[in-house]
Amino acid sequence: MVPIAKLTIVEAINAALRQEMERDASVVVLGEDVGRDGGVFRATDGLWEKFGDERVIDTPLAETGIIGASIGLALGGLKPVCEAQFDGFATPMLDQLINHASRIRWRSRGRFSCPLVLRFPYGGGIRALEHHSDSPETYYAHTPGLKVVVPSGPYDAKGLLASAIRDPDPVIFMEPKRVYRAIREEVPEEEYTVPLGQARVLQEGSDVTVIAWGAMVRECREALALTSYSIELIDLRTLSPMDTKTLVESVKKTGRAVIVQEAPRNCSVSAEVAAVLSREAFTSLRAPIKRVTGFDTVIPYPRMENYYIADEKRIAKEIDKVMKY
Repeated sequence: MVPIAKLTIVEAINAALRQEMERDASVVVLGEDVGRDGGVFRATDGLWEKFGDERVIDTPLAETGIIGASIGLALGGLKPVCEAQFDGFATPMLDQLINHASRIRWRSRGRFSCPLVLRFPYGGGIRALEHHSDSPETYYAHTPGLKVVVPSGPYDAKGLLASAIRDPDPVIFMEPKRVYRAIREEVPEEEYTVPLGQARVLQEGSDVTVIAWGAMVRECREALALTSYSIELIDLRTLSPMDTKTLVESVKKTGRAVIVQEAPRNCSVSAEVAAVLSREAFTSLRAPIKRVTGFDTVIPYPRMENYYIADEKRIAKEIDKVMKY
């Protein structure tokens, strides 16, 4: 019988890091306070004690230095898993991610690759300060050469992170901090992976397809309880490369689509999903595609956060509009 533990997302991430570091001596972890303190959310707790300071490296407060060192380590044969403490702190890393990490395979015509993972918590809902609550997935998904992964629960968090670490190219691993400890699932203690680039159908239905990722998957689950429709719920999981096949097949069956994201609306991942569905499933659509998103503003300070992030009532209302079109 396979040993199973009930873990939170942050515990599952810790288990994946421990698993991959035990499996592969070339895996190293680096970032601010990831060592002795175990990370700001304790995702790396206990790793320094087990693997030592040559494999779990506390870095200076310098995000450009963290990503630059990680690129060098990756080119030198290691598999760095670097951490930015919050979504907004990763922005200084964009220069080297876009201009170097993402292009190394292309630039070298396949002779070199850059097997690094950048992890960071993202999204609002924890009443944090500015630069601590953004949903910047579009920046990364728009960049050729970067894979972008967003788990929504503990089981997928462990399996997707293991796959990301084993991937030969750079992976951005965005962790929805609002549900870091809000969800517990049964997670096998043994080694396993969840393939990148595959969406997951969480619930089958025939009336409307609802597509989400990260913390918004939980909100969609709660919205389903407020409706009487037969809803097919899909967790996108990997934003780039996107599993368009699963999305298109579902919408061809249901004829309707609602896409839910936390990020601002303009030029977002939800826009790309809508474009794919309009192109590939147009003749099957029985209503316009609906997007439920954040607003095209900076996410507000804590008092107004709940008005910005779509909740289950807002999602259910938009599902109802699509069904009554």
